[in-house]
Amino acid sequence: MAKILTIGSVCKDMFFPTGEGIIVETPDDINAQRKISFELGAKYHIDERHEALGGISANVAVGLVKLGHHVTIYAKIGDDETGKWIIKQLKSIGVLVVADFIESDCQSDLSSILIDTVTADRVIFSNQIANQKLIIEKEKMGHPDWIFIGDLSGAWQKNIDTIVDFAKKYDTPIVFNPRQKTIHDDVAKIIQTISVCEILSVNKDEAIEIVHGYKKDVLLQLLNEEEYLLESLHEIGAKIVVLTDGVRGAWGYDGITIKHVAGKKQQAVDTTGAGDAFTSGFFAAHLNHENMEIALKWGIENSSNSITKYGGQDGLLDENQMKSLIKKNDLKFGFDNKIS
Repeated sequence: MAKILTIGSVCKDMFFPTGEGIIVETPDDINAQRKISFELGAKYHIDERHEALGGISANVAVGLVKLGHHVTIYAKIGDDETGKWIIKQLKSIGVLVVADFIESDCQSDLSSILIDTVTADRVIFSNQIANQKLIIEKEKMGHPDWIFIGDLSGAWQKNIDTIVDFAKKYDTPIVFNPRQKTIHDDVAKIIQTISVCEILSVNKDEAIEIVHGYKKDVLLQLLNEEEYLLESLHEIGAKIVVLTDGVRGAWGYDGITIKHVAGKKQQAVDTTGAGDAFTSGFFAAHLNHENMEIALKWGIENSSNSITKYGGQDGLLDENQMKSLIKKNDLKFGFDNKIS
C-alpha cells in the first residue's frame, strides 16, 4: 500500500442541474470549442440541487483510498461550518489531513456547478478563499512515497517550487494534474513542472494549451492530433503522459508505445470530477504495477462510473468493484503505435 500526499484544492460543491441552456459550437476558439448560453436578466427554475465534497486533490485522494492506498491531503479550509463539514466528510472516508489544515477567520472554498442535463457537462463557478492562503512547508509534508499535485491557487508558483525541491531532495516521484487557470496564469511554470514529473495527466483542452505554449509556432491542425500532443508533452520531460478526451477515451504514452482505450458508453448524470476519477484509477493501477493497458482501463472504468452520480466521489469504485469490472468488460484499444 503506497503512501501518497495529495496537494491542492478541497471544497464543497453545490450542483444545479438545468436543461435551459443553449449549447454553442465555437470550433475556431482553440481553447473553448463549446460554450453554453442563457438569456441575460432571465430567471431559471431549478428542480433539484445536490452537494458533495469536491476539489481535485480531494477527489483524487478519495479515489486512491477507495482503491486501497494510504492518502494524506495538504490543503486549506476555513474555520466555518463548511470547513467542519469538509473535515467530517474526509474523516468518514479515511483521508488524513496535515496539521495546519484549518485557516482561522477564513471562509472555506465553495463551488457552484451548473449541470447541463442534455449533455451532462458542466460549468464550474469556483470561489477559492482558503486555498488562496495555502503555503506549502517542507517539514509538514511528511515522508510520502508519491506526491500528487492538483489544482493550486494563491501563491501556487512558490508552492510548486517547494514541492519540486522536496521531491528532488527525497527522490519522490510526482504525479501532476494541472488545470486551465494555472495554465492560463503561467504556462512556463507548468511546462517547467512537467519536465520533472513521473506522470502527467491532462485532458485534451489542457494538453492543447500547454503544447501551444511550448511550441508557439505550431500549426493549429497539429494541436488536434493526440499523437502529436502526447509526443510533445513527453518531450518536455514527463516520463508517462496520459491524455483524456471525454467519450473518445484516453491515451497513454511512455516514450515507446502509445496506447488508446475507447470511452465506455454510459448514461451520464454529471461529468464533474470525471477526469479526477480517471487520474485516481490510472494512478492506483500504476501503483499496483499494472501495465499501461490495464492502467488506462482502470481510469476509464473509474471515470465512467463516476459520471453516473453527482459530484466527483459518490461514483468512485473500490478495489473489488474495479477488478470485477475489468474482468467483465472488454474495452477496445484504438491503436498501439511504436514511436521511433
